[in-house]
Amino acid sequence: MKRFYLITRDLHLYLGLFISPFVLLFAISVIFLVHSWIPGMSNQQTRRTVSDLSFATDLDLLKGQEQLTAIRGVLDKLGVGGEVNFIRRVPKERRLVIPVIVPGRETTVDLNLETRSAVITRRGASPWEALAYLHTMPGQHNAALGGNVWFMRVWRWLADITVYFVLFISISGIYLWAVLRAERRIGLALLGAGAFSFFGIIYVLSR
Repeated sequence: MKRFYLITRDLHLYLGLFISPFVLLFAISVIFLVHSWIPGMSNQQTRRTVSDLSFATDLDLLKGQEQLTAIRGVLDKLGVGGEVNFIRRVPKERRLVIPVIVPGRETTVDLNLETRSAVITRRGASPWEALAYLHTMPGQHNAALGGNVWFMRVWRWLADITVYFVLFISISGIYLWAVLRAERRIGLALLGAGAFSFFGIIYVLSR
C-alpha cells in the first residue's frame, strides 16, 4: 500500500504539472465564452478576388468527405490553409461560403460557381480569440467536418488526454486526501460543500 501511495502521489503531481497549461487555457477561455467578450478582438479585414478558377462543376452538389476533398483542392490553389469550419451553400446564387480557421487568423472564402471566382476575406484574430476557438474545438456541432487539418487532429488528442488526466487527478486527489488522517475533517467539509453546490445547481437548472 505504501508503494501504491507513493506511485499515485508522484503521478498526481507530475501529470498535474503536464496538463496545467491546458487547464489554464480552458479556464481563461471559458471566461470569454461566458461573458461574450474577448480582449483585443479586431474587425480589420483584407480582401482580394481571384478569377478563372478551375474546379468541378458539381462542387455544390457534392456532400460530406467528397465535397470537403474537392474544396481542399480549391483552397490549396488559393493559398488558404487551415481548418474548414463549415460549408454554407447559397443555392440561388450557386455560391459556397467557407470559413477557414487557423488559431489567430480567420479566412472566409466566398466561392462563386457561376463566375468561377472567389472573394477571400482575411481577418487577424487576437491570441485570446485563438484560445476561445481552441476551447470549443473539437466540438460535436459539426462532427462530420471536425479535425480536417492535422493540427486540429493533434489538438483533439490533447483535449481528450487533458480530460482523462483531470479525471485521474480528481480521483487520486480524493485518495491522497483520504489516507491523510490529519486532513480528513477539513477535506470532508470542503468535499461536502462542493457536492452540495454542484447538486444544488443541477436541481435548480432541472426544475
